[in-house]
Amino acid sequence: MFRSLRINIFIYYFFTVTCFLLLAYYFVNILHVENLYLFALIVFCIVVLSGVFISKLAVDPLAEYVHNLQALSKETLHELNLPISTITATTQLLSKKTEDEKTAKRLARIDTACKMLQERYNELDYLIKMQTEQNVKEEFFIDALVRERVAFVEKIYPQMHFNFYAEPMLIFGDKKGLAKVIDNIIDNGVKYSTTLKQIDIEVKNGTITIKDYGMGMDEVELVHIFDNYYQTNKNMQGFGIGLNLVKRFCEKNNIELLFESSKNIGTTVQLKFKNKLGK
Repeated sequence: MFRSLRINIFIYYFFTVTCFLLLAYYFVNILHVENLYLFALIVFCIVVLSGVFISKLAVDPLAEYVHNLQALSKETLHELNLPISTITATTQLLSKKTEDEKTAKRLARIDTACKMLQERYNELDYLIKMQTEQNVKEEFFIDALVRERVAFVEKIYPQMHFNFYAEPMLIFGDKKGLAKVIDNIIDNGVKYSTTLKQIDIEVKNGTITIKDYGMGMDEVELVHIFDNYYQTNKNMQGFGIGLNLVKRFCEKNNIELLFESSKNIGTTVQLKFKNKLGK
């Protein structure tokens, strides 16, 4: 698709420039036009028309491609929702009826896996709405959202101990996007907590504070943490793009993002909200 698009644009551009040069030659050397204003007006019209056609050639196929991709994503999401809901409901029903401890643990793992799939479903739905410029903002309590995220990650990382304290905080914003940000920061804290398996999370005075007691970073590493594909530890899983997404979300939603870290002591991340509605 893109190869043929480039060829079409090149052919049209080559044809347009050739016509422009021939027209200029015709006006100057054959007609001997001395009215420069008329000549400039004709050239301007040709340039504008060429720009319109070139942009149409470039954008229309891409717009159609994106539209088809969005349609496919929506259809896929719709088809995924039913099996996820069915598996979740079935495992919960079986968990209530089973008395065998091993079976109960296995069902709990299946239920956790389904919840993780549901999270990915919600993220895809969120991204589609963002791409189509739908309004994703709503009024919600940040303390309740953080409590929900902590409860979710506790099931994924049972080896971690989460100290959680929250005061009520109501805002109007992007709830799903903020949930992704919180998950990203907590996930980083877990990955780099090599010794003390503890993370402190606090919601207070319009600020979310997430503190880990892991490897920490020096000043040189702190400078690069928002760079795409940068990781302080190359042995860790991931692609090094999480904090870059966090930063972009905070900038877009008027949230102050602060990092404080010390080597072998830990890292503290703060999200300071400027659009707080009240308590």
